[in-house]
Amino acid sequence: MAKAKKINIAVIFGGQSAEHEISLLSARNIIAALNRKKYAIIPVGIDSKGNFFVFNLGEDFLLHADNPKSISLSKKGERVTFAFGQTRELVRLTNKKIEIKIDVAFPVLHGTFGEDGAIQGLLKIANIPFVGASVLGSAVGFDKEVAKRLCRDAGIQIADFLTFNLSERSKIVFSKIKAKLGLPFFIKPSNAGSSIGVSKIKSKADFSKKVKESFRYGNKVIFEKAIQGKEIECSVLGNENPIASLPGRVIPKKEFYSYSAKYLDENGANFDIPAKLPKQIVKKIQEIAVRVYKILNC
Repeated sequence: MAKAKKINIAVIFGGQSAEHEISLLSARNIIAALNRKKYAIIPVGIDSKGNFFVFNLGEDFLLHADNPKSISLSKKGERVTFAFGQTRELVRLTNKKIEIKIDVAFPVLHGTFGEDGAIQGLLKIANIPFVGASVLGSAVGFDKEVAKRLCRDAGIQIADFLTFNLSERSKIVFSKIKAKLGLPFFIKPSNAGSSIGVSKIKSKADFSKKVKESFRYGNKVIFEKAIQGKEIECSVLGNENPIASLPGRVIPKKEFYSYSAKYLDENGANFDIPAKLPKQIVKKIQEIAVRVYKILNC
């Protein structure tokens, strides 16, 4: 019996977002977990300037890989670009040779240019199948305001919110936002992931400073009513007939599940997996998760 040919999978990581280092950690974990008997793994790292590099799997493509605070991309990679068209290949920029065939891409990019539809669009133009949501699903899911509007219009209960773009900064008045959302409320960039630039506001103190901080990550900021309750996560997987995972509960040890608690502080949160919830609540959460997945075109 002929031995099955391995699938060439390009794991793409790094990127130009504020979450560059977290993407490196995610890629390390995914590459370690991939089945070497089924896949020929091609590590493709993107530096903070947007340059693409291919690495040999056997060499260290990450520096300080065990330290989230100092992890970085190795300098050993060779610059590449895509051979656009039907070839599904990477071109080495050093000698212009087309040598690296890709069957499927696995984007492990966090934040801007990674989760927002940008890399998905690039891969679509390069005719390379990829893991994850489509260009449309990625784009609408990444923009918190657009996602919330779509969910609200579809009848999904969401937290009250207000949004302002850069040209409307003069309209951002603490007293008016407090009157609409109450206290506390959250400030966050509309287009950023993983709690980047998020602040919980309890009073007027530092309000202007926190608004400025959120605008560092994009030209639109969202203000959101704080909801008291259990924080539940639920994954969804599939295309035409998606299915939901069992829910897990996040139990932050501080005010909220911050960027630091997620990635930098080993003791930032505890987890109940699966969450200790009544069966009827688990079913409802799964149903809502699948509905939102479909609403956002994931």
